[in-house]
Amino acid sequence: MADRVLFISWGEVVRGREVAALENFNETIGLYGQMQQDGRVESFDVVLLDPAMDIAGYMEIHGSEDQLSALKSSEDFRRNLAAGSLIVDNLKMADGYTNEGIAREMTYYQDAISSVPQSA
Repeated sequence: MADRVLFISWGEVVRGREVAALENFNETIGLYGQMQQDGRVESFDVVLLDPAMDIAGYMEIHGSEDQLSALKSSEDFRRNLAAGSLIVDNLKMADGYTNEGIAREMTYYQDAISSVPQSA
């Protein structure tokens, strides 16, 4: 089971690039679907948000640390990301933890708490 997640979010589509944005979105879904079939990632989720904040939507790509590291440096991913950066505002990417990775990270946090004086 995946213990890491790559979070990719985006804002509004650049005006006048709506057609290109839809094409890139569909290409991205196809790319991630192929990556999942090939075992390069475990799974991915897509979320579209109602207009309310600076994030119009996001994708979560789930996998192991090795899978996501390889993904982030792969040519097909980098080319797709570069194309997307020209079509939407505020394209952002962050590494994160999920499933067993959360328990491991919380252990690190608990260990750190023990070394910091606590106030009442």
